[in-house]
Amino acid sequence: MTKIVKDIKPIPLFPKSENIAEISIRDYPELSDFLTSGPEWRHQTWSWGQEFLAFIGRNKSTNTYVRFRSEVEKFLLWSFIKRKQSIVTFKKSEILEYIEFCNKPDVDWICFTSFEKFVIKAGTFKVNPLWAPFKMSGPVQSSRDKKILKGYRPTVGTLNATFTAMISFYTHLNDEEYYYGNPAKVAKKDCRLLIQDDTIKDDRRLSDFQWDMLLETSIKMANSDPIFERNLFLIVSLKTFFIRISEFAEKKDWIPEMGHFSEDSNGNWWVKVLGKGGKKRSITVPPDYLPYLRRYRISRGLSLLPLIGEKEPMIQKIRGRGGLATRHLSKIVTDTFNAVRVELEIQKKPEEAIKFQAFSAHWLRHTGASLEVERGRPLKDLSEDLGHSTMATTDRTYVHSDVLKRAISGAGRKVGKQD
Repeated sequence: MTKIVKDIKPIPLFPKSENIAEISIRDYPELSDFLTSGPEWRHQTWSWGQEFLAFIGRNKSTNTYVRFRSEVEKFLLWSFIKRKQSIVTFKKSEILEYIEFCNKPDVDWICFTSFEKFVIKAGTFKVNPLWAPFKMSGPVQSSRDKKILKGYRPTVGTLNATFTAMISFYTHLNDEEYYYGNPAKVAKKDCRLLIQDDTIKDDRRLSDFQWDMLLETSIKMANSDPIFERNLFLIVSLKTFFIRISEFAEKKDWIPEMGHFSEDSNGNWWVKVLGKGGKKRSITVPPDYLPYLRRYRISRGLSLLPLIGEKEPMIQKIRGRGGLATRHLSKIVTDTFNAVRVELEIQKKPEEAIKFQAFSAHWLRHTGASLEVERGRPLKDLSEDLGHSTMATTDRTYVHSDVLKRAISGAGRKVGKQD
């Protein structure tokens, strides 16, 4: 009788650290055992990954570093556990096989939220058993439902990001003369999953009813317990300023502060953020937003409005000092969406409740910007607030001028006899 060898459960390869080059695997016994108990090339490949990520951390944005760390981690785990083969032996076929796995990973490689990779027990770092390499959007309480996890499918954009990271990693190996060739670049040209999508994109925004429900629930939460004032403040800020959630997060070289709000000589308020590519921009602050800013500041024992040079974090931790990381901010948004779902289920509106399961913080950016377009705001002004490099990007993302023209021209078609 043939003995079935069960796959090893994936474990995190790269602990979260501002300086990954200084990580010592001796501080992570389970990771050390995993790397040293296997073939020699396993530890060598991990070292290359650590070196590559240290380079990315020094030269790219925090968001790029976090994304590449996740992609390299998944790629190496698959090569270690599934393929049992060094990535420097891969050809196009192995890369395409990996992408097929990314399109439909094993259930135990997927989790619903960004769990901590390691937890401290008895003074040492232990692997968090809840962690998994792939993340699926959805309510945390469904994280054990294997039927839902089997439905995981990445977008074409996600698969493109996977290829980008792999190609960059192989380029680094070439530059350092560890390996010659780039099978990921070759494989990308023949990947069946990267299908050109000329369909009309989904309108990822909340309806008027959904936004009203979210705002009402957020206010209700804040009124019931001051701890939820920051939920209300974050939800309102993301929608009003159409910012990416990472733009309110603390970074290695940037901490969003209350002093980034400012009033000009004409009484207009602005807020400064650090956007993609390390570019700072100022966003207009409408008067309708100020009452929410005041109530959040009052809940924190601050003056009604920000002072020049004020160093208080934009969004404060409940315990300790400093701002919050993107992961923590995302959890605040998800918790608020889940509260809306509960409220809608109480109101016996299950069809509306389930829609909030698919929403993310980025939907608030799209909602705010779309409402500005409908309000008739000049595209140039909106484009600058959004941080787009050109008005064409804003038009393509929110206005869809060409799509509107097609819709109008196609509306006259008849099913029956033409008049």
